[in-house]
Amino acid sequence: MAPSFRDSAERPLYEIKANLFKALAHPARIRILEILSSTGRPTPVSEILAETGLEPTLLSQHLAVLKRHYVVSGERVGNAVYYELAHPKISELLLIARTFLTDTLGARRDQLEMLGSLPPVGQP
Repeated sequence: MAPSFRDSAERPLYEIKANLFKALAHPARIRILEILSSTGRPTPVSEILAETGLEPTLLSQHLAVLKRHYVVSGERVGNAVYYELAHPKISELLLIARTFLTDTLGARRDQLEMLGSLPPVGQP
């Protein structure tokens, strides 16, 4: 069932945020958002299909989840359906996540390199 604005107003903000992150918690949906973010324009489903390689029914399901949570919006023009990010800050959210991961993985790489420079440990 789709969340309504009335339901959202009665729930704590942290719960609404958690549901948003649940909607984002699939690699295919993140890829869809990256595609929409990079194009910066309404993008036809056919182009999203080509970029993701997903089956049409699976893509449709992922787009429905994103739309239900107000992350993307869609519009039919003739026989084509076009999707775009529902808010420009979603691109910023994706960038922040990428920066966080880059920084975190970089720190771990540095730790592994330091571990590799330790003297060998003798076998008992």
